[in-house]
Amino acid sequence: MDLSKLEKYDSKKMYAVYDKWPEIARKSFESKQILVDFDGIKHIIFAGMGGSGAIGDIFASVLSKSNIHVNVIKGYVLPKTVNSDTLVIVTSVSGNTTETLSILKSAQKLNCKIIAFSSGGEMLEYCKENKIMYRKITQYHSPRASFTSYLYTMLKVLHLTLKIKHEDILESIEGLKKINKEINSLNLNDCNPALKLAKWITGIIVIYYPFGLQSASIRFKNSLQENAKIHVFSEDVIEACHNGIVAWERKSNIQPILITGQDDHVKTKERGHIIKEFFQQNKIEYKEIISVNGSILSKIINLVYLLDYSTIYKAVLNGIDPSPVKSIDFIKERVK
Repeated sequence: MDLSKLEKYDSKKMYAVYDKWPEIARKSFESKQILVDFDGIKHIIFAGMGGSGAIGDIFASVLSKSNIHVNVIKGYVLPKTVNSDTLVIVTSVSGNTTETLSILKSAQKLNCKIIAFSSGGEMLEYCKENKIMYRKITQYHSPRASFTSYLYTMLKVLHLTLKIKHEDILESIEGLKKINKEINSLNLNDCNPALKLAKWITGIIVIYYPFGLQSASIRFKNSLQENAKIHVFSEDVIEACHNGIVAWERKSNIQPILITGQDDHVKTKERGHIIKEFFQQNKIEYKEIISVNGSILSKIINLVYLLDYSTIYKAVLNGIDPSPVKSIDFIKERVK
């Protein structure tokens, strides 16, 4: 692959936005957004769909070992456990996502603590009319390409509330800068790990993930589906040992990818080794993607960057434009 092929098929230059992810992350975190501190919050709801929903998944993973109870809602209905002590964080890149707007209105009726994030749209107008705390965020290209803009602006605004260490955020941005040199569009050779992964993928993918890194797997699945337009499945590596592993007894064109963390639980690592042994004995080719060292935030962000970029490369290798999502447009036109 060369740059001319990338430019030919990636008509809206999604890759160019991805090349700037570290810079966008830094600018977003250094922005003049006003911080908030909802002190003493024990229950947080992250509400959003698609690329916005992936942000909630990331925060849920980062907070998975905290004392904060976190729900990620991708739909219309809040759980019954929500009350006036719950913080509801709603995110819609467009500001017009019907499901998320429904959650916003429900949270207001329940007198929840609320903060909303979007690039404008109906969400901005509703928050103005109802005096709901709101932060406007810059959209780049598309919701999924705006990932670092949204994540790092939200980290800027919410890190006191979420008790996420300032140094962990800065570490994750430095990690983005480091891997950028390996995977960006100026490095289209066999040393590029994102391009190598894209070339390896030829069929349907099943992703196995450990506790804590589910959000990276979900994001990878979503990006492969939207950018490369291929079917993907995602399974917890421990749960797969009780059901999904049996499916490999039949031959298929499905390819397994294992996401593993440097600090996975000892029993999770054990299961990973057993599954790899199973694949080797049954001559099933697999790929293992290992997280970097560092905080849980750094691990996830690094994985997302590498895996996301591979989906752009996969689309272009298949002669597909990663930007259009006609099937989603079909549904949006019919949803009221």
